[in-house]
Amino acid sequence: MSDETLPLLTIAIPTFNRAGYLELNLTRLGDEYESIADGILEIIVSDNHSADDTPGVVARAIERGLPIRYIRNTIDIGSDANIAQCFNEACGHYVQIMGDDDLYVHGTLAYLLERLKRDDYGVVCLRPFGYENDPEREFPGGRGDVRIFDDLGEFLAAIGPFITFISACVINRRIQSEIDARQFCGSNLVQVHLVVYAALLAKRNVYLTDYILACKRANSGGYDFSEVFVERLGRILDSYRPAGLAAQAINRFETRMLTSYHPFNLLRQRLARQGDLHATYGRFAARFGQRPLFRFWVAPIITLPRPLALAWGAGATLIGRIVVGDFRRGLHFAWNRLRRVGVRS
Repeated sequence: MSDETLPLLTIAIPTFNRAGYLELNLTRLGDEYESIADGILEIIVSDNHSADDTPGVVARAIERGLPIRYIRNTIDIGSDANIAQCFNEACGHYVQIMGDDDLYVHGTLAYLLERLKRDDYGVVCLRPFGYENDPEREFPGGRGDVRIFDDLGEFLAAIGPFITFISACVINRRIQSEIDARQFCGSNLVQVHLVVYAALLAKRNVYLTDYILACKRANSGGYDFSEVFVERLGRILDSYRPAGLAAQAINRFETRMLTSYHPFNLLRQRLARQGDLHATYGRFAARFGQRPLFRFWVAPIITLPRPLALAWGAGATLIGRIVVGDFRRGLHFAWNRLRRVGVRS
């Protein structure tokens, strides 16, 4: 295929034994596809040798007209390798590696495609919200805008933790066409390499602050939060310093993470009584030990006795969300949680 005949966007979905979620995802994509011109979108499902009805789900979606290229691995190659395979197999100018349990908000896929036609970006970040049961009822509402960045540090600080969320980042495949994503396996953060490198290569990146994705809450795990999102993520960012990722850009991004993202996840850890607090503190201190924001804002959630840590973590999470402009989404989540509790009682 020539560049002119390639799809504008590939949505590549790695999946493993989650046929129910995948069916919801593909059904929503089918609804969105009705308003999209032929040839502009490619959909890949990379099945990691599922033992459930995943092949049947894909077959039924193809029968309904979705342009799916189905890849079924002969063995379980692991989540990192499956994500890398999605990127390597994509033919589109842009690729979105999309979680099988995530959904487009109605009408937003066409909106994204129109934005992709307008300019050449390194990364297009899509703003998500979390849902537990009903994405329509739990939609936070409000309107966003289009924020275009020529400065990489400002872009990373704006999107914060979304750099780690595979569904949220639409990556320019063409400008890194020679990359083999398999080289990044083993970090649990294959997508971060792809996002950072594309953002570095491009002249501009964009953040769409309308809520575009509905993402199932608490539907992944099996890793240590501080190991992946402090230690490993820090090493990945540092590895791009020789390629031009400035120390100031890394600092701005990590300040955003310390302000809001890390307090929330440490609060969850203390609430669930999970993890080794000594190891967690060690990883944070090794990366951020000299920063006052860590010592006086984040560290108390790890080191204080549990009742005080929970109170401190709740306050830090609330204030942090206000500071980064994410208070509305958090308030909406809390309201839906209280409403469900009321219904059950």
